[in-house]
Amino acid sequence: MYENKKKSGFVTLIGRPNVGKSTLMNHLIGQKIAITSNKPQTTRNRIQTVFTDERGQIIFIDTPGIHKAKNKLGQYMVNVAERTLGEVDVILWLVEPSTFIGAGERHIAEKLKKVKTPVILVINKIDMVNKSELLTIINAYKDILNFAEIIPVSALKGENTKELVKIIFNYLPFGPQYYDEETITDQPERQIVAELIREKALRFLQEEIPHGIAVSIDRMKEREDQVHDVNPTNDEARTGIMDIHATIICERDSHKGIIIGKGGSMLKKIGSQARSEIENLLDCQVNLQLWVKVKKDWRDSDFLLKNYGYNNHKNTNGIF
Repeated sequence: MYENKKKSGFVTLIGRPNVGKSTLMNHLIGQKIAITSNKPQTTRNRIQTVFTDERGQIIFIDTPGIHKAKNKLGQYMVNVAERTLGEVDVILWLVEPSTFIGAGERHIAEKLKKVKTPVILVINKIDMVNKSELLTIINAYKDILNFAEIIPVSALKGENTKELVKIIFNYLPFGPQYYDEETITDQPERQIVAELIREKALRFLQEEIPHGIAVSIDRMKEREDQVHDVNPTNDEARTGIMDIHATIICERDSHKGIIIGKGGSMLKKIGSQARSEIENLLDCQVNLQLWVKVKKDWRDSDFLLKNYGYNNHKNTNGIF
């Protein structure tokens, strides 16, 4: 028995693409770590973040949306999402506020019937419906699975999210704190930077292109000759400028032209928007240089998937 009586555990967020998993996780931890967009399958990797307060510690695991895979990247994403189900203490299943339960939701329900982990149904985006409709929506879902809890929230507005955290702690065991109180994520900075660049590309590019891009960080280094810190003993201090060189990978020559844009306008737009958020993340000035390369059918290449950070490891916890 742990003397401090604090709780700790792992909580995965699952659901179909674009139901708001990353938005909810970012809101719960109070910082943007996972990228968001209105395009499906934005999250490709398992992303781990940490919530700590006086009650204990919740390690949230944001996963790619569960969907019908069309290539090796898609299958990798589905495997990442489904593999977490048996590794965690609580499952948050996010759905949209509708009485229609489609094939995608029923597929997820069948997967969840095979695990013993408590499942909390989170009906997200309740800011988009009248509150009078919620009971009907809850009744539509309550019989398809034996849920531990059903809770309606708005990840975007923050509505009912504190109650959700309270409910999660109810289902966590007493245990050690896996991370110190200051830790927000175990994601490497390079990976977060790459994702922020991809997010801006998702936002500005045409519909058919975003699924076919990846971002590779080729160089990320602080300039040693421009230290602005007045306290040189501070190990965490940033230098004045961080040089970042990154490559946007696409699948077709025609896509490369669109990503670059006329006179480089689109690439500049992506870079400008990304640089602003990267500077907020790193708390320093950033010199961001972007390039575009074509790698045909990279989403079906095991070698290139691994090269761009989509490693299909069997054990994804990274803690035990």
